[in-house]
Amino acid sequence: MIIATAGHIDHGKTLLVKALTGTDADRLPEEKKRGMTLDLGFAYTSLEDRTRLGFIDVPGHERLVHNMLAGVTGIDCALLVVAADDGPMPQTREHLAILNLLGVSQGLVALTKIDRVPEERVQQVQDEIELLLVDTTLSGTPVFPVSAVTNTGIDELSRQISTLSRDIDAKSENGNFRLGIDRMFTVAGAGLVVTGTAFAGQVTREDRLWIAGFDTQARVRGIHANNAESETGRAGDRLAINLAGIDRDDIARGDWLVADPALGLYKKLDVNLRVVADARRPLRHWTPIHVHVGAKNVTGRVAVLGAEAIEPGQSGLAQLVLDQALGACANDRFVIRDQSAQTTLGGGHVVDLFPPRRGRARTDRLAMLNALDTPDHEAALRATLDLSETGVSLDAFLATRNLTTPEAQSVIAGSGAVVAGDGAGRLALSPAAWDSRRVEFLTALDSFHKSNPDRLGPASAQLRRSLGRYVPEALFDRLVAALIADGTINSDGMLLHRPEHQPGLTGDDAKHWRLLLPILEETPEAPPVVHDLASTTGLTVGAVMKTLRQAVRMGMAVQIAGNRFFTPRALRTHAEVFESMITADGEVGVSDFRKAAGIGRNLAVEVLEYFDRIKLSQRDGNIRRQIKTVGEVFGSTSAS
Repeated sequence: MIIATAGHIDHGKTLLVKALTGTDADRLPEEKKRGMTLDLGFAYTSLEDRTRLGFIDVPGHERLVHNMLAGVTGIDCALLVVAADDGPMPQTREHLAILNLLGVSQGLVALTKIDRVPEERVQQVQDEIELLLVDTTLSGTPVFPVSAVTNTGIDELSRQISTLSRDIDAKSENGNFRLGIDRMFTVAGAGLVVTGTAFAGQVTREDRLWIAGFDTQARVRGIHANNAESETGRAGDRLAINLAGIDRDDIARGDWLVADPALGLYKKLDVNLRVVADARRPLRHWTPIHVHVGAKNVTGRVAVLGAEAIEPGQSGLAQLVLDQALGACANDRFVIRDQSAQTTLGGGHVVDLFPPRRGRARTDRLAMLNALDTPDHEAALRATLDLSETGVSLDAFLATRNLTTPEAQSVIAGSGAVVAGDGAGRLALSPAAWDSRRVEFLTALDSFHKSNPDRLGPASAQLRRSLGRYVPEALFDRLVAALIADGTINSDGMLLHRPEHQPGLTGDDAKHWRLLLPILEETPEAPPVVHDLASTTGLTVGAVMKTLRQAVRMGMAVQIAGNRFFTPRALRTHAEVFESMITADGEVGVSDFRKAAGIGRNLAVEVLEYFDRIKLSQRDGNIRRQIKTVGEVFGSTSAS
């Protein structure tokens, strides 16, 4: 269990930690010289049941609140320290407000220096503390009068801490591992060590980790969990991790050490923000602020969403627009302070990391944020799907929630989402939205057939533009693939059509086609170019081109280059050769494809470039990889 002290300067926090653990948490020479804590200090002790307790001693000076915030983020409970001679002071109130904003609900209060005052003063300050705690997350927290000098009350406080450690549930180890870095140093013979509190997941020796937002990978050489050597570290632990493969200059305080390289840095955070109750004025739109997330502190502005301001003691949706990108995930807690970093204004938790470029305060966007604002991942996904007609970015949702692959699969299955696309373009839709987009698609296709009875069907891009609403490419492609798979529509690789819609050529085009088709089928793998077709048939080049282009519109031919036309069946045969080569080798080069298909190099290049255009393949340097199956592109064998 990790406990952080909180309280005004010179109220005895460091001395109290030493009395509880036997360790002086002031580690810096300047701290020894000045007798005050300047940065985070750490001390550890073990209970009789071998439970390990870690204490984070934070500075109490008003100019060092940023260091205090770095220490209390991600803790299990707080030890609020108030001196009996002074009573509650400005930093007592500010630290308490910060704990309240961070949602710290477990804690104890130590009323220190009772050896310096009479008993009636102790009772007076205790009453003040209890009143101060009302309407905060620490309301009802017990107060323990102690003296670290005479050791009065220390044993009782220690026993209560032991009891509290048994009552606090261990933090969930769900999610990918994330560590908020607050210290970095090098150890002779070991190398770089970073320390911080683990926010999520777990880490094991030899794991590979990243600094969020960068592509540098590091290997975990060793782990100390709560100041003891360990094979693993878990959410809630205070960790020191020895890293290999990364330099000291690559890391800064406030960075995140993560297991998922997809976790990035963000300059706009949509949040649920609460203004402190004793604020002097409402928090107005576009107020300049300091933002504290984990151990990071950056400047920026707050955009109030759906209102002009948030009143003291009230909550509302807002967007933090930052001057410097930082790492975060959904439900991470944050605190904002004023432009001069002297006054705490409010705080709350992150809702979304991927706001739209425009319309951040539109009614539909606010509804989406309210749907996302729950720690229940499955409920959040289901609610957002109900609000989206064309799908939500699945990878953005999963990254924001920091879900592992098994967790993501469970959430997707539980939500009933229909997934369209793959990679960074994946979309998730509700079953109802999927059915509606399917009906729109078929309605548009049927309308095309009715208006163009002499054409086989529209190209994919043409049909997509005719749908009457913006439909993301990933969703459209998924619709096409699904409708081809169940036989609802067919495709010749370029044109989409209903299976029963089979127009034919008429007039001169029909006569010319009877001359051209036998020649195309004589060498289907390498049909003659247009000029050769004209020479063989005795037709003009213009007449050949007119008939072939009409045949393309009928789905009877496919144009792969300016002067080259294939029959659909012949082109599919080349596609099947390509697919078999992919199955065997995983990739296809021009030379190998030319040999397998039995055609010349120039024609092989034309065929492969056509496959790229219809998304059967994707070029990667000198080789190609398959991105869709032959069946997805060309439809069922019977339809070809």
